[in-house]
Amino acid sequence: MMWLVFLIIGFLVGLLVISTGGGGAAIYLGLLTSVFGLAPAVAASTSLFTAFPSLVVGAYGHYRTGQIHFKVGNQMLMTAIPATVIGALLAPYIPNDVYTWIVAIILTGLGVQVLVKRFLTHASKPARHQGLQAAIYGMLSGIMVGVAGLSGGGPIIAGLLVLGLDMLPAAATSSYVLVGTSLVGLLFHLSANNIDWHVGIGLMIGAVLGAICAPRLLMHVNPEKLNYYVKPFMGVLLLVMGLRMIL
Repeated sequence: MMWLVFLIIGFLVGLLVISTGGGGAAIYLGLLTSVFGLAPAVAASTSLFTAFPSLVVGAYGHYRTGQIHFKVGNQMLMTAIPATVIGALLAPYIPNDVYTWIVAIILTGLGVQVLVKRFLTHASKPARHQGLQAAIYGMLSGIMVGVAGLSGGGPIIAGLLVLGLDMLPAAATSSYVLVGTSLVGLLFHLSANNIDWHVGIGLMIGAVLGAICAPRLLMHVNPEKLNYYVKPFMGVLLLVMGLRMIL
């Protein structure tokens, strides 16, 4: 019975996060600690193990639809992967309270930035200094992956939206970037041998099934409506996630 629960939860989360450009590790991390009662260290490793295969499947699906912007994605990866390694090496020495505040400030700031971009910026001009901005967002994402086992999707999807991508290519490009960062983070967390395989495998199978469906569903959605509704939703979601961490 519990396997069915894991499959359903994994499917729904996988469908949601691949559709919105996230990796899902933050959602899995919350579920594993609050619902399934796993210790934080075990939950961090299990969340990355759960999210990574669905990211690969989702990114491949987006690649087949031609939505991935490889130039900006590679600009992000150039700083995201080294930051993931550094974050993983520093993780044992960072107090939990300090990390919580750092992530909360990052998420809150990104949420505000996305909302300002959506409602107060009317011209769709290419972002200035795109390469530098992409590198900064990639670095923030890599730190989140390395330190806490998050997939780092918040800074990536927010950064892509701020840089001017519409929601669909932003979700696709984010999935591509998160494959690289999550793989590096997972390898570091695997070395600690903290994965709860019983929970992780069930969630992972469901997440892969959700990731298979997401790109196909997105191709049947009106891009203008997707941008109109999902961009502000992502901004509010980032803002709420950031504020909840410190309130």
